[in-house]
Amino acid sequence: MTLFRDEGVVLRTQKLGEADRIITMLTRGHGRVRAVARGVRRTKSKFGARLEPFSHVDVQFFSRGGDLVGRHLPLCTQVETLAPYGRGIVDDYDRYTAGTAMLETAERFTENEGEPAVQQYLLLVGALRTLASATHAPRLVLDAFLLRSLAVAGFSASFEDCARCGLPGPNRFFSVSSGGAVCFDCRPPGSVVPAPQTMQLLSALLTGDWAAADAAEPRYCREGSGLVAAYLQWHLERGLRSLRYVEK
Repeated sequence: MTLFRDEGVVLRTQKLGEADRIITMLTRGHGRVRAVARGVRRTKSKFGARLEPFSHVDVQFFSRGGDLVGRHLPLCTQVETLAPYGRGIVDDYDRYTAGTAMLETAERFTENEGEPAVQQYLLLVGALRTLASATHAPRLVLDAFLLRSLAVAGFSASFEDCARCGLPGPNRFFSVSSGGAVCFDCRPPGSVVPAPQTMQLLSALLTGDWAAADAAEPRYCREGSGLVAAYLQWHLERGLRSLRYVEK
């Protein structure tokens, strides 16, 4: 029997019995963790409101087997709020749907429970902080998060040099299966020809050039979002359920 302490972001919750919940969170030191929170659905619960999606919390776990992965789910015994990002997200439809897609993406990219995923964790915390502050358009924040999550997972897209032969860009064609921008000679069947401004926008989102991203016209943002969604679906092999609710 062991006590663990870690900080994490609540990804989702599931009802368990009459008053309990199973909390899925992405933690800094232990990756994705599922734990039981006893009695949090009761109105008198001390920390029920702290274990809601989007919450950034400091949690103490009690594990029977000495590990966070085993036959018995660990218990959440103490919870302290580090940042209630949900307050700046849940009251706005665009921010809420974008944030929900972020949480689902983070869970999908950390399918091995108990395996550290520090980069994904830090990326998620930063994205939720930016989304809650409303400093950029929600869809731009989401697309930037998706591109960087893919990069952290080893699927970084190219928006300038050819992803196949390395020919210096800009290159006109974009192929999801090839890894992004491709030259005339390397383009496979089904390649698309996005506007140059769209490719520049996606490159800015990947590198964090928010001045360029915020100045992009809506038509290029829409085209870019479609490319990001297609690229994400290709590498996840199935789409995100929550992405369909994001405003196009």
